[in-house]
Amino acid sequence: MKKIHYREWGIESPRYWGILAILGVLLAVGGLAALYMEHNGHWVTGMNNQIVWGVPHVFAIFLIVAASGALNIAAFSSVFGKEIHKSLGRLSAMLAMSLLVGGLLVLVLDLGQPTRLIVAMTTYNFKSIFAWNIFLYVGFLVIVAVYLFTMMERKANKYYPTAGLVAFVWRLILTTGTGSIFGFIVARQGYDAAIMAPMFIIMSFAYGMAIYLLMLMFTFKLEGRPLGEKLLGRLKNLLGIFAAAVFYFVLVYHLTNLYGTENHEYEAFILRDGGVYTALFWIGWILLGLLVPMGIVFHPALGKTHGGIIAASLLVVLGGFVAMYVIVIGGQSFPMAMFPDKVIIESGFYDGVNGQALHYVPSIWEFLLGLGGVAVALAATLVGVRVLKLLPMSLEDEIVDPRQG
Repeated sequence: MKKIHYREWGIESPRYWGILAILGVLLAVGGLAALYMEHNGHWVTGMNNQIVWGVPHVFAIFLIVAASGALNIAAFSSVFGKEIHKSLGRLSAMLAMSLLVGGLLVLVLDLGQPTRLIVAMTTYNFKSIFAWNIFLYVGFLVIVAVYLFTMMERKANKYYPTAGLVAFVWRLILTTGTGSIFGFIVARQGYDAAIMAPMFIIMSFAYGMAIYLLMLMFTFKLEGRPLGEKLLGRLKNLLGIFAAAVFYFVLVYHLTNLYGTENHEYEAFILRDGGVYTALFWIGWILLGLLVPMGIVFHPALGKTHGGIIAASLLVVLGGFVAMYVIVIGGQSFPMAMFPDKVIIESGFYDGVNGQALHYVPSIWEFLLGLGGVAVALAATLVGVRVLKLLPMSLEDEIVDPRQG
């Protein structure tokens, strides 16, 4: 590889400030939505006693999972010796931190009373996976910040491999913790599964790669920086492989559930009788979120076009949101078995009630809060590439040779 030169994003000011203004409006609207929900109470949302994690949690968990996956681009270089990815590492680390901050902001503002975070930060119940995640999220930000410093500061370059290894291991632990939130909830039939942790890890690979590809292509295209076709082709192939791996884990998860008789009702609800959840699962997640992107990426013609790669990446991202909706909302919509093998005459916990009868309809406030978190992540990344030397001046194939790793 030839020497890579980095430079701040030099897009002309009117266009740059215009982009930030749009993101600022989304951020402000998200803040107002959070304030409205905090002032009036969560009765203004679609959440209820059964579905306590709504659309804001869908946005938050997606951003957190994608943050972990976005760091993989940098880790491939420092951990696995892939020199081709070294030039991509700075943007990877910046995007990872930005996505995590955006996700955590949505999570905190969805608490109903944000000051409860003080309790979460000062009182720990280590039997709860949520207490573990406080350390995992904060630790991720600190470790990735140090990792980025070792990339950018010449005197700290000698610590780059060690920092990269620590960051990679930590991101695996973080995503394991996020997946385990669901895997440890034994009261919900749709969550109680050990495969949740590795499934979330592979989902992070796919969603982080998709967002990274979109950000890389956007920043290079807007300023006219050269981006090699071979390098781009390698990244989009990784996206296709990760999407295929997600499909495999989803298949194993549901086949495993179908093997156990106790899960047949839940599987029937998600796969056949769940109404909107069934439609989202088959059309939004499996078809548009996984199969179609894989078809585009590995198509001999479409997979070589920038439009095809952008379309595949967008579909994987949208499919990721749908996946989280099905997991988070769909999993709660299926009634808990409070008293297994007993006939419930009347209960306040929806025992024996068909999931479709719960009528969870997300409010506009929930979507606006989630979009605010996305705006924070994108704005932080764009500010980062504007003020720091995160982007190479050129990633032409003559400069970055894919054959070298």
